[in-house]
Amino acid sequence: MVNFTRDNGRGRPRGSAFAREFQQVRVWLDKGAVTTMARDRPGPSHLDVACAIIENQGLALAAQRGAEMSLPLKWEFPGGKIKSGETPEACLHRELKEELGIAVRVLEELSLATHRYPAFTVTLHPFRCAIASGTLTLHEHAAVLWLQPQELLTLDWAEADLPVIEEYLVRGAKARACPGPGSCATCVP
Repeated sequence: MVNFTRDNGRGRPRGSAFAREFQQVRVWLDKGAVTTMARDRPGPSHLDVACAIIENQGLALAAQRGAEMSLPLKWEFPGGKIKSGETPEACLHRELKEELGIAVRVLEELSLATHRYPAFTVTLHPFRCAIASGTLTLHEHAAVLWLQPQELLTLDWAEADLPVIEEYLVRGAKARACPGPGSCATCVP
């Protein structure tokens, strides 16, 4: 049983900043003894989020967060928080159906990208995708834009998405420079 007392009425467990900082959590055992162990999972201030770079005819989809959302009106790749026991890909499919009314086909998984905001840390699990079915309908976002990949950085992005964009652009440049399947290090299995 984890036993924390609340600090000065703000609803945060006392010592939580210390525990996060040192990646430890105090566990109170039934007999009152205290054991300290390293955390094997991120704490509540760490979010794992699946996101999609949705492509269509050479364009990539950017979504603008709503004014009422955290990071208001910043641009992002659509997706959402991964639930406990859910795979990143399953989360992606669920979130895109909820947020945009579409089903996607995953083309490629990109590298994880972690960013620390002042109030929380987020790890993005990005996927390059294509729309498989459905009609794009905005349920949560303020707007969407279809852009050429090189135009993506002209928007005001959530900072966590920037490394994802950089990797996407580098991969795209390598693919455009490749003379054909099997002839370069990028496409040799």
